Amino acid sequence: METRKHIAIERKKVCNCAQAVIATYADLAGIDEETAMALGSAFGSGMGNMEGTCGAITGAAMVLGLVKRDKLKARKPMINIMNRFKERNGATQCKLLKGVGTGKVLRSCEDCVGDACEFLEEEISQK
Repeated sequence: METRKHIAIERKKVCNCAQAVIATYADLAGIDEETAMALGSAFGSGMGNMEGTCGAITGAAMVLGLVKRDKLKARKPMINIMNRFKERNGATQCKLLKGVGTGKVLRSCEDCVGDACEFLEEEISQK
């Protein structure tokens, strides 16, 4: 059975990391796929320049916000996602994950998308 995580990883082949996550969860977020793709268009490559937070994480944050519809209900789960992502991968900044300036790639984009989806699903399933 193909999971959302696997769908998002496959989708990453044709779009940025944020779009891969958002579009995969568009139905849960209450938006259509076209809107999801537009919403995530500027959030790939660490918000467009690799200096910012990984696009997969920002995609998860947008989905989480749309699912929870309340900043207080979304804040703690997002902190959990960020902490778990950093613990697993050593960074949350795109540039560091890709090894820009260090020469050491910490995680592939596909793996970042997979991790963000895994952690997002766990947080969404929490009541």
